[in-house]
Amino acid sequence: MTIFLWGVLPYAAFALLVAGLLWRHRYDRFGWTTRSSQVYESRLLNIASPVFHYGILFVLAGHLIGLFVPASWTRATGVSDHTYHLFSLYGGTLAGALAVAGIVMLVYRRRTRAPVFRATTANDKVMYVFLLGAIVLGMTAKLSDTSGNGYDYRATIGPWARSLFTLRPDTGLMAGVPVLYHVHAVVGMVLIALVPYTRLVHMFSAPVQYLFRPYVVYRSRDPRRLGPRPDRRGWERAGS
Repeated sequence: MTIFLWGVLPYAAFALLVAGLLWRHRYDRFGWTTRSSQVYESRLLNIASPVFHYGILFVLAGHLIGLFVPASWTRATGVSDHTYHLFSLYGGTLAGALAVAGIVMLVYRRRTRAPVFRATTANDKVMYVFLLGAIVLGMTAKLSDTSGNGYDYRATIGPWARSLFTLRPDTGLMAGVPVLYHVHAVVGMVLIALVPYTRLVHMFSAPVQYLFRPYVVYRSRDPRRLGPRPDRRGWERAGS
């Protein structure tokens, strides 16, 4: 089970992510969207969506730093382990709370606005369960440790995550990790595998073509000529 969870499941999740993105782009390109329901209700969405997106961005940034920046690097910059722990604790908790608040408002909106609820699919419900579960489990694992410096995941989970990219996963590092961190990691990997098959796929969209599109040229009209133009016979002179 240890080998499967920490040596096989991560690659399976990544393979499903890549395969799903390729399949979606090939066969469901026009469905590659958030399927926005703003047309049904916008007041609550204008509050919940920014709260969730800012929260989840900070959560992702915290995970990237915690997993892929070794402790020796932060110590070299003069950041002590205790300072790092406090920043991780308070910053991560705030980011998680923002993301959870955003999700709760989004779910409330879907449950209380009939047109939005009718547009909600079973796929959306599964996505919300795993997304909320991953965030809550991470916050619970972080807050459940009452010791001064918390659990040092940079000595176990971080090196394990980095070892995945060398194709030599050190599964032994995860043996002594607390159960809550285990569950959080498994739910997170399942969520990664689900991304291409849910509305979360829009995180991989970027308006790159916008940078290279032709300029939009706006031309003013003579105020004296506003309104419908008179019909003219024959060809008009260029620039008229």
